Amino acid sequence: MTTFEGKKVRTALAASTVAAVAIVAAACGNKSDGPGTSGDTAAGVDIKREAAGDITTNGGARRLDGDQTKAIADSIQKSKAKNVILVIGDGTANQELTLARDYQWGAVGQIPGIDQLPLSGDYTTYALNKDTKKPDYTTDSAASGTAWSTGTKTYNGAVGVDVNGKAQRSILEIAKANGRKTGNVTTTELQDATPAVQVAHVAQRKCYGPVETKEKCGSDSLANGGPGSITEQLLAARADVTLGGGWKTFQQTADAGEYNGKTLEVQAKERGYQIVRSGEELDGIKDANQDKPLLGVFAEGNLPRLWDKATATKEGGKEPAVTCSPNPAFGATPKLQSLTKKAIDLLKNDKGFFLQVESGSVDKANHDADPCGQIGETVQLSDAVSTALEFAKQDKDTLVIVTGDHAHTSQIIETGSVTPGLTRTLNTKDGSTLTVNYGTSLDPGEEQHTGGQVRIAAYGPGAANVVGVTDQTDPFFYITDVLGLDRTKK
Repeated sequence: MTTFEGKKVRTALAASTVAAVAIVAAACGNKSDGPGTSGDTAAGVDIKREAAGDITTNGGARRLDGDQTKAIADSIQKSKAKNVILVIGDGTANQELTLARDYQWGAVGQIPGIDQLPLSGDYTTYALNKDTKKPDYTTDSAASGTAWSTGTKTYNGAVGVDVNGKAQRSILEIAKANGRKTGNVTTTELQDATPAVQVAHVAQRKCYGPVETKEKCGSDSLANGGPGSITEQLLAARADVTLGGGWKTFQQTADAGEYNGKTLEVQAKERGYQIVRSGEELDGIKDANQDKPLLGVFAEGNLPRLWDKATATKEGGKEPAVTCSPNPAFGATPKLQSLTKKAIDLLKNDKGFFLQVESGSVDKANHDADPCGQIGETVQLSDAVSTALEFAKQDKDTLVIVTGDHAHTSQIIETGSVTPGLTRTLNTKDGSTLTVNYGTSLDPGEEQHTGGQVRIAAYGPGAANVVGVTDQTDPFFYITDVLGLDRTKK
């Protein structure tokens, strides 16, 4: 069979699968043609994945309450949506979700929002080797983010460009060109890889401002005729709502272009941005649009983590179990849930919107071998998903997608084990102990990504596209298709 013939067969199989799903949905009574119609049963679907019995008895640990066929079929909706909310847990694969569930909600519990999404699958996450153009099996956040935001595989470190350095248009840019409102929310610096892939195109992810760009991405520098640093491109991209950290970079000074000699903060003001620096100021914002886009920056760097550190150690398996505690440094920092709700409130309109939301420090705590910091940021992820899902069920015309960008290093191991790597034992909701191992480095701060496939789940119109095994580039195509966007429109 030739490659072309194989592609035809795969296309036919995909079409038959979609047809089969439609038949099942119709047979089970979901006849929705659009939001608000009498046949719309999806909003009433309540997927529960919490064991309610005595786990020592037969059936006590089961999560399914009877046959799920009708509930799943009822959750399958039409293929077009007005809005899409893409929620990313950076460095959040199945082991990170399991760790958070076991600690915070118990082994029989469910992660609110995340475990309630009715349709799920996994996607492959590999990057490309810049020189050989062959698979690089362990991706970073820049290559993985570029994959879902542009539909193009690239090399680790690349932001919004292909393996040859050519700029690739993002979902956010295409949505804006098609007249949709857009938003970009994160708990990290706004210049970090995941938020950056929707608004910038640079050869190296560390090119935050003019200073770094001149040093690391010379051809991208405005002074050399390029598109500029990540922050300069962010301001030019002009999403309606942009919320996160990274204020220190806005103090850098442009070295070329219309705003030469002015700080990026001054540039933002002259471009008409509403700038807020606190949750209280954010609460006072009533509108955000192309005339007055919103730029909320709530920390000099990354936003502080919700929970305090409990760093794993070489002797952690022998040390007493610990209970996670709030991070005093979090203070009045807006939580991801409130940022998500505010973004949705400001973006909702008759034409629709695209919003990306990231809980970015699941990854950063994982790098630090910090299970409590990691779990706390997964709690933030859960709260943000619950907020998005609540809106989607009321709106009935919104697709919510939840995934991670790559797998990471944390593993649950047997308590008391002697193992290489760093460990920490935690007291869980179940009244038991759980030991976490970080095995890719013996130095906190140096733990590395791993190459596993990552869960992706969804609710709303077009949610069936996540089912089965897909690739990280697939969301770009079905998100733009579900929104009815013309990918060539400038």
